[in-house]
Amino acid sequence: MCKPGCRTYEAKVTKLEPVSITGSPLKSLKNIFGYETYRPQQQEIIENLIRGEDAFVLMPTGGGKSLCYQIPSLHRAGVGIVVSPLISLMKDQVDALQACGVKAAFYNSSLKSREARRVLAMLHGEELDLLYIAPERLVSDEFLQRLRDIPIALFAVDEAHCISQWGHDFRPEYSRLGRLRKLFPQIPMIALTATAESHTRRDILDRLHLRHARCYITSFDRPNIRYTVLDKIKPFSQLIDFLRNHFGEAGIVYCLSRKRVDDLAAKLQSAGFNAAPYHAGLTTAERQKVQDDFLRDDVRIMVATVAFGMGIDKSNIRFVVHYDIPKNIESYYQETGRAGRDGLAADALLLFGYGDIAIARSLIENTQNPERKRIELHKLNAMVAFAEASSCRRRILLGYFDEWVEQDCGNCDICLHPPEMIDVTEDARKALSCVYRVNQRFGMGHVIDVLRGSKKERIMRLGHDRLSTYGIGADKSQEYWGGLLHHLVHRGFLQQDVGNYSVLTLTDAARPVLRGEQSLTMAVPRVKSAATLKASRRKSGDADYDEELFRRLRALRKTLADAAGVPPFVIFSDISLVGMAAALPADDEAFLNVHGVGTHKLERYGEDFLGEIRRYLQERKERS
Repeated sequence: MCKPGCRTYEAKVTKLEPVSITGSPLKSLKNIFGYETYRPQQQEIIENLIRGEDAFVLMPTGGGKSLCYQIPSLHRAGVGIVVSPLISLMKDQVDALQACGVKAAFYNSSLKSREARRVLAMLHGEELDLLYIAPERLVSDEFLQRLRDIPIALFAVDEAHCISQWGHDFRPEYSRLGRLRKLFPQIPMIALTATAESHTRRDILDRLHLRHARCYITSFDRPNIRYTVLDKIKPFSQLIDFLRNHFGEAGIVYCLSRKRVDDLAAKLQSAGFNAAPYHAGLTTAERQKVQDDFLRDDVRIMVATVAFGMGIDKSNIRFVVHYDIPKNIESYYQETGRAGRDGLAADALLLFGYGDIAIARSLIENTQNPERKRIELHKLNAMVAFAEASSCRRRILLGYFDEWVEQDCGNCDICLHPPEMIDVTEDARKALSCVYRVNQRFGMGHVIDVLRGSKKERIMRLGHDRLSTYGIGADKSQEYWGGLLHHLVHRGFLQQDVGNYSVLTLTDAARPVLRGEQSLTMAVPRVKSAATLKASRRKSGDADYDEELFRRLRALRKTLADAAGVPPFVIFSDISLVGMAAALPADDEAFLNVHGVGTHKLERYGEDFLGEIRRYLQERKERS
């Protein structure tokens, strides 16, 4: 929904100066989008789709999925119909396309009646190259009837995992998209997603009736993202330590509940950080305002539930923090993938707390659908295994999606700072004995109090201060015993009954440990690490650049974006500004050689950016 003063669709249409599409798709890649070469598999996908073949595309976030249908839509007769699940995503992509001179529009509930009629008139007048639309509106009988009289270049189903119950973000309205193949059998269709393991892939192809589609699966790897997991001990302090190394940069902090989002955003604001909350409990106008502020760099940190961010096109997000553990690896992968879309270095931090797992597991247990419960528990267990890992996190992450690599990544906390393993056999026997001595009737907190010799009234009242295990662990911290007990639960030596106040009970597997027949090791809890607190600064192969000039170009971009009513990344991404600050282009030809600069953007912004570069170089010369 547009707020007062925001860019309206009508205003964008009147300013649009479309480019003429001539020559090969490769020329369009350079002249319109400003890219010199294709990324892996893009060329084959684009050329086959232009020929009229169906395609299924699995590419990582920021891997170039959109170009796979945008360029064919420009080179095939008719309009490309793009199914997109979020209004904000449609707006971002249309803004970016129009900035490149492409005739694009969206049709959704955010448009006022006059604007909606204008878009439909452009559609029927064959004035559009691309139209973005929500699935429920596309498959309405009224809109399908409209399409029968309009030349269609292709159908593109973005975020295609939403169609599958195996997908992490299943949406019932997507299930009706299978009608398109039956109603328009001759129109090529492309389904695209960044997150789909084997079950989800098969389900997408089946539900969309893409039985003859060519499947293109590129690497899931995002080498510019550094993955770090910390044991959740003092989460707010851990978060503050992390954010201090990203001060002034854009990022997202994900929480599982609305209340935690509100509380955390308020605490960050009090601590001097430019943060704002986002969740489904806010009004539509409030959510729209805070999202626009984030996209325009007026808000730097978005504290949000998973209601925020799917498909968000902001390219300069430098970090993503999971304050609570996600329910599955697909969600984790997609949410962390919102960082570093421009290819520059980014950080992903997960604060891993076993209490969060218990809450997530109890919510899943309440699911009425047995098959859905089985799937979700399987996915949660995989997420826990990732967080508990003591080997390269990227290899585990990629392996989940059936991609196997032979070498460790060198850019995760495990690779950079291998965990210290310690023998915990004797302490494990103490903990297991204590669970037995309290008659397997109490939860973790009570067991730790007994081990550490607490003088709480409840301990005394129950007589647990007279147990043989009372105080035998006083030399270790509460955090240590908590980590060890969680380790024993997840190794199968203890069982935690979430439905009965999280009471701990021994399993048969505990007997060999208690009898001294089995030894046990555990990684030292990772609370704070140099890998986390030192922000990643690898430039993914980019040359060194003048950071002062980069800051000035970023300020210029913000000024131009505010004047145009669009997010800054629509004008140029950070990686384009880095390219300018590295190459120092002096004329139009050199400016065109910068990544992300096409002919339309040269005409529109070249004078401003080249002028700023010249002024900076002159000032630097005068200072020297």
